[in-house]
Formats: sequence, C-alpha cells, structure tokens
Amino acid sequence: MTAFSRPAWPLLTAALISLSLAGCAAKDEPMVMYPRVNYDYLTKLELNVASIDIDDSKQPNADNRDISLLAPITPTMALRQMAKDRLVPTGATGHAAFVVDSAKILRVRDHYEGSMTVHLEITNADGTSSGYAGASVSRSNSFEKDSPNAVRADLNTLVTQMMSDMNAEFEFQVRRSLHSYLQSQSKTAPQPSAVSAEPLSKPAVPQLVPVSPE
Repeated sequence: MTAFSRPAWPLLTAALISLSLAGCAAKDEPMVMYPRVNYDYLTKLELNVASIDIDDSKQPNADNRDISLLAPITPTMALRQMAKDRLVPTGATGHAAFVVDSAKILRVRDHYEGSMTVHLEITNADGTSSGYAGASVSRSNSFEKDSPNAVRADLNTLVTQMMSDMNAEFEFQVRRSLHSYLQSQSKTAPQPSAVSAEPLSKPAVPQLVPVSPE
C-alpha cells in the first residue's frame, strides 16, 4: 500500500491547536493515550480481485476549520484501518481501490460536526472500470469542556460513532453494488456427517441345563 501526501494548508490550523493543547496538557494534566483501532473482528469482504490499494490523499472538501487531527485516532486513520482489516483480495486478476474522498471534523459553535465519504472502485486487468460502491456518514456531538483531554475524548467518541455507522453502511453498499465481486461466505453451519450404524446382535439366551436327580 502506498503512502500519499495530503494538502498542507488545511492542516496548519489543526497543527497549531494541537501544539497549544499539548502545551496545556503538559502543565495541567497528563495526556490520555488511546489504543489503536482495529476492525478485524468484523466480517471480511472478500473481493474477486488480485490486489487492493488504499488512497487517502484525496481531500476535495478540505476546510481550514477541520480539527480532525486533534482526535487520538483521526477519521482518515480509522477509515484506512477499516479497509486494511476488512477488504481481502482473493482473485487472480483485476484491481480494487478504496478511496477516502472526505474525512473531517468541524467545530461549529457548541458542537462538533463530523463526516466521512469513501468509495470502492473495481477495475479490470486492462484498467477499465467495472464496479463502484460509495458510502457516506455524518454525526454531530455537543461538548462542554475545552481541556485537552476533554477535547480528545469528545473527538474520539465522535470518530468511534461514525466508524460504527461507516462499517455498517460501507458493507451494505458493497453487498448491494458489488455483490458479483464478493466471494461466497456461507454462514450456514455444515450438516453433521451421517453416522454409520451397525445392527446390534441379539444377546445370547443362556441355555438351561437340566440337572439329573441323584
């Protein structure tokens, strides 16, 4: 998977805020750390393609109000992890590209507004497009405190909620629009194998031996 550069100008504001929050945290309270996310416990989406790439460089709706970089796990990082954990190439030819079209969080007055848009495109061996599925989700959460840990906690909650929505929406759209590229994944439990049985022989009946009187 290839690393892609991102536009620098919309990230400057978030970077400056992040430095400011880090400075405050160093003086007032230790920064709370969060574990990395993973989605490998969810159903794998096995695609009949030879390879899958992840592109998170495209940010057409970049906004200098975007504060997603302040989240412990940014929306883009979470989406990339979802694609890595859930999309599996199982074919011999063809290619799939998972693209993050937009992933941001804006602070609007007394609440945060988050949104994510992604798409998955299938191309044939000759490069022609042969399949497409897109998914979008959005969430809005209020906040009360501005301390560094409170901001990180609020943003982490928002990203977690959006990813819960996105995992469901993305799978739904892929199954609806790209069902012909999905490998069969039967959830039906296998039937128990037939048990061979041999007829039991009848128990031997003890023979009564007459006893002659003495």
